[in-house]
Amino acid sequence: MPTDPDTGYDPSLGRKFVFVTGGVMSGLGKGITAASTGRLLSNAGFDVTAVKIDPYLNVDAGTMNPYEHGEVYVLKDGGEVDLDLGNYERFLGVDMTSDHNVTTGKTYQHVIENERAGDYLGKTVQIIPHVTDDIKRRIREAAEGTDVCIVEIGGTVGDIESMPFLEALRQFSHEEDDDDVLFTHVTLVPYSKNGEQKTKPTQHSVKELRSIGLQPDVLVGRCEDRLDPDVKEKIALFCDVPTDAVFSNPDVEDVYHVPLMVEDEGLDEYVMDRLGLTDEALPAAERSTRWRELVTRDRDREIDVALVGKYALEDAYMSIHEALKHAGIHTQTEVNVLWVDADEMASEHEERLAEADGIVVPGGFGSRGTDGKIEAIRYARTNDVPFLGLCLGFQLAVVEHARNVLGLEDAHSAELDPETSHPVIDLLPDQYETEDMGGTMRLGAHETDIDPGTLAADVYGANSCTERHRHRYEVNPEYIDRLESDDLRFSGYADNRMEILERDDHPFFLGTQYHPEFRSRPDRASPPFVSFVETILDRVEEPTDERNEVSA
Repeated sequence: MPTDPDTGYDPSLGRKFVFVTGGVMSGLGKGITAASTGRLLSNAGFDVTAVKIDPYLNVDAGTMNPYEHGEVYVLKDGGEVDLDLGNYERFLGVDMTSDHNVTTGKTYQHVIENERAGDYLGKTVQIIPHVTDDIKRRIREAAEGTDVCIVEIGGTVGDIESMPFLEALRQFSHEEDDDDVLFTHVTLVPYSKNGEQKTKPTQHSVKELRSIGLQPDVLVGRCEDRLDPDVKEKIALFCDVPTDAVFSNPDVEDVYHVPLMVEDEGLDEYVMDRLGLTDEALPAAERSTRWRELVTRDRDREIDVALVGKYALEDAYMSIHEALKHAGIHTQTEVNVLWVDADEMASEHEERLAEADGIVVPGGFGSRGTDGKIEAIRYARTNDVPFLGLCLGFQLAVVEHARNVLGLEDAHSAELDPETSHPVIDLLPDQYETEDMGGTMRLGAHETDIDPGTLAADVYGANSCTERHRHRYEVNPEYIDRLESDDLRFSGYADNRMEILERDDHPFFLGTQYHPEFRSRPDRASPPFVSFVETILDRVEEPTDERNEVSA
């Protein structure tokens, strides 16, 4: 590693690095492959972290459309990042920071700010070495204090946007010892019409990678089924890797089974051997089996939950889907998510609410779909259907109560209707002067105080909780007394900010201004989601006459 002080490198930062690139097409699942590799190394006793490199010019993911890019995931420090960081937190069981997400915009902004400040002492500022040095610095600093750092490079090899990052990795590999760096390349192995697994896309992808000076050490083939042995040999021959460095990553019903699949292929043992970690790993008999036990646990009960949103794309609500799955793991329940399009609910989707055992209204921005969400909330309230409202879902529950219980007919959020005469949801004073959209909301982990003896206190088993936020508008303090005058109460708060609402006249009606789904893990299911599912199970399993008696 260079010792020139101009680089700013600290040789003590990080030990081992696994770089994961993708070829042929985006969306192959290289993030899940990377997270699965990290999970297996963690099982073997190593302290693992991850970095996601996103080659777009946005500084962060905060202003990106979920329909185009999937959900915006929020970290504990308020970083708005790519959804793959959510996968890393869930698979590795660690909390990350915004330093673990590197974007082109973030890197270029920093380099340009340094240039404006005169930090480069009159040098011509260029992609090489200034941008590539900044990329390498960020990776090393994110890896500090860990045994292994998994680094996923977004996009596909050959994309013009990725070139500075791939060049940085090429330099990185020369600056580290050979057994401290491993390159994993994930490619598509499609079927021909006659059912043959085709290797040509992989060959061309690796050729592209090698043309920029990177030779993969491990190849992972994404295919519907396991790679045939002769296909592995062909890939190894044409891509210049050992046959035992070619692994299958076939389709599975649940992404949480991918670590089990690649473990069966021996990926973890090969990676540890290649990085010189085998002797430091826990003996096989002592490695953690907790992940396998959780994700293969029998689920002998089944429920249906309606998710009422406006993006007909699962990735846009990934953390909610996963949090429901975690609650299902915790309660040994198969949770089926019924998509309800809020835009079309009145004409086509209203009957799906009647099919559902519970209703979730998620967060979001913009006015589209809000009428459908409000109607779904009204349906849950008046029919005693278990309800969980998250962020905007919490706010619209306030709006629904103000309109339909208190009679404030045009009550609304000032974000969605600036002309409303009853802005029950409004900006708080500290947001009045805010002009920029990116990074200016209430973001990250904040503590909420909870009133004893409430549903929220039962849910958390405590009188406080710390959850992650992402919002700008909040309950208008001027309306709190009126809102709480008829069965609705705010049971959680942070100073003058209302954080949790519930209803005294309902079996389970809970809304949170924050996003509890972002802290949910397979081995640490989110309390609101667990209580939501448990309530549904109690109602589904109790005799119909008892339920009618309770509702009467």
